[in-house]
Amino acid sequence: MTRGDRFLVGLATLSLLVELSAAGPVVCLVDDAQWLDGESADALQFAARRLHEEPVAVLFASREGDGNFPARRLPELWLGKLDSEAAEQLIAEQAGDLPPAVREQLVAEARGNPLALVELPRMLSAEQRRGALDPLSFFLGTAEPVTDRVLAGFRDRVAALPGATRSCLLVAALDHRAELGVLARSAGLLGASLVDFAEAERAGLVRVGPGGVAFRHPLVRTAVLLACDIAARMAAHRALAEAVDDDRRAWHLAAVTLQPDEEVAGKMESLALRARQRGGQAAVSAAYARAAELSADAAEAARRWTAAAGAAAEAGLWLRAGELVDRAQRLAEVMTLQGSVLAELAQVRAKLEIEAGRPLEGVRLLHEGAVAAGDLPVRLSLLGLAGFYAWASATHPDQLALARRTEELCPDGDGLPALVRTISRSFRLILEGDAVTTLAYRMPDQADRIPFELRVLITYQALARADHDGMLDGAAALVEECRAEGRLGRMPQAMTVFTIAQLISGRHRSARSTVSAALALASDVGQPLWSSYLTGVHAWLSAVAGAQEECTAMAEQAIREANHRRWMPGACWAEYARLILDLGSGRYEAVLERMDRAATGPKRHAYLRRYAWPDYVEAAVRAGVPQRAGEQLRRYAEWAQATGRARALAVLHRTRALLAPDGEAGGLYERALALHAEGEQPFDEARTRLVYGEWLRRQQRRTEARAQLEAAMEAFDLLDAAPWSARAAAELRATGVFLPDRARAGDPLAVLTPQELQVVRLAITGASNREIGAQLFLSPRTVASHLYKAFPKLGVTSRAELARLASVI
Repeated sequence: MTRGDRFLVGLATLSLLVELSAAGPVVCLVDDAQWLDGESADALQFAARRLHEEPVAVLFASREGDGNFPARRLPELWLGKLDSEAAEQLIAEQAGDLPPAVREQLVAEARGNPLALVELPRMLSAEQRRGALDPLSFFLGTAEPVTDRVLAGFRDRVAALPGATRSCLLVAALDHRAELGVLARSAGLLGASLVDFAEAERAGLVRVGPGGVAFRHPLVRTAVLLACDIAARMAAHRALAEAVDDDRRAWHLAAVTLQPDEEVAGKMESLALRARQRGGQAAVSAAYARAAELSADAAEAARRWTAAAGAAAEAGLWLRAGELVDRAQRLAEVMTLQGSVLAELAQVRAKLEIEAGRPLEGVRLLHEGAVAAGDLPVRLSLLGLAGFYAWASATHPDQLALARRTEELCPDGDGLPALVRTISRSFRLILEGDAVTTLAYRMPDQADRIPFELRVLITYQALARADHDGMLDGAAALVEECRAEGRLGRMPQAMTVFTIAQLISGRHRSARSTVSAALALASDVGQPLWSSYLTGVHAWLSAVAGAQEECTAMAEQAIREANHRRWMPGACWAEYARLILDLGSGRYEAVLERMDRAATGPKRHAYLRRYAWPDYVEAAVRAGVPQRAGEQLRRYAEWAQATGRARALAVLHRTRALLAPDGEAGGLYERALALHAEGEQPFDEARTRLVYGEWLRRQQRRTEARAQLEAAMEAFDLLDAAPWSARAAAELRATGVFLPDRARAGDPLAVLTPQELQVVRLAITGASNREIGAQLFLSPRTVASHLYKAFPKLGVTSRAELARLASVI
């Protein structure tokens, strides 16, 4: 073709695109543009440069380094790797059924490459998909044949390289650090040298520099492993075992050990213990499982299978934990195991039963483990869990008997034994019908030595003791410990306790942020038990906010899931949510009916009921039947006085004031406010100011009423408690105050997303982006993005300015 011909072809291409756009907008995508012949490239670019007002877009996609595609006078966008947030979203779309720990490892391996994120999940075996991953055999089980042409192309290019070059690539693929010193030594043991990487560099597969060897694409590493046979891989593992440090050496030795070998098994167990110190529970499980496979002694194998199962459960790998438990259980049935192993095995089996919706079966297993346990802290942990799950189970004929059995098994003694005995007695008493059951106990002196399970129980029991500050601090510490140690399997439980602690402390916005994150995590790690609990708590928060449809939907979901899982707490919170929704909406007869039914229903033994007794009194007074409130007030008074806590006593004085003669009510309200000042609880204090303001208005003390009602309205606004704020506003108007349109446009926190609120809340504490990311399982870049979006909404330009918002978040 002549030069003139090219011009005419380009003009014809432009005309064709414009004509097509007459029927609708046109997008012309030219993929792999680097492979276009020159004439076609010229014609398409000619047309693209002349498209201005026409509804036509032309997009050229070209691979970097694969030939030359000169984008003459066209705007260019060079694509980098996906950031962590985008990579997590992509793999969630492509492989959302994988456990979070597996997805996290895939994201790390893909290094932001979208094609790798799509292809790598397809290459996992069924066992690997359930969580059986280790750093070396990661890609060696291919569940599906390689069909991607890019991966197949890389594999073919590797296969065509000289043997020495393939050896060099193989040791680099099996050693993720790819340090030159290690690679030089291991390659030398295989009869190669660093010089042999040159052919792979010329083929565009790797780059070698002072920092080591970098694969051009994550799939090249996979292609290397697929292109080499088992003999080559075993030889490379042996060479690397001679060149690397202890942890990596153990994995390489394990990879080539085909028969039981106690020495290698011991090295793997030591590796598991070091991994546990670093907080990598999935790595702990993988190392223990390989140690079990290589164990020469059956008892040692059973112990290691049990430890692997426990770590898998800690990591939230429930299917994998079930497989490992089965292996340990088969050995336990044919031989005598040590009591410590039996206790640990019983605990892991109990966790699986409880998560499967059989909490009382889990309690029976915990009893078995407690009987077998020789270690006192372990025994107490198992009994503490047994007491809690017997109480938290749905009503069952065996429930009370199991609670009594738990108490019988509690050992004598002071300190931790006395604490567990008292808590177990509390569970038994409330199941027997004692509605108050406030029993005092001393905390052990060295709290850092208390096992995790008991610290969860003690923190949760702060709800019964009205120790809101202790619950908040204890729950925050539990969540942080789970994050630091990689215990995803325990995180939903810890975050549930933290959400409740924030809620009862009046930190509603923080509680909404925490519950949203906890629900997402519980779904990721497959814990419907805690999802139902969290959904019930979320329903309560929705009720306070006046989100009736959301509250109703969440309450129904929580009750449905709780019934299916034979699990009481989530349903209890859902019922309380409905009650608060009715109370905030002025449906006082409905409040009384709900609580009367609950008093004899299957959730009558919930500790939460005592927090609703003051609501019953208020509803009875507002419904004009104060005589119905006597028993509820008596019970609440007994409990509040037994706790001795300022917050509970403040609510008690408010509740008494509602029923008191006018000559006594004012003093009770003032005493309540004085106690609120000792123990901050914004929602309860605002409710006290609301009813006090109403009383003052009825006493014709309008100026004093306005002060109380304005304070109440402002507090309710900051808590997003819309129905309660509306009630305070209505009372204010009744005192003669003119209120303009009360739209929430002036409240910047109301427009933050739950994730933004959580990030901002942590940023206020001075945490860095990296520290915030570690706590919320986000990348530092994602944290920065959330802050970038939140700052304009908050009207601030720097972290320093966030401090003024600390009191409302």
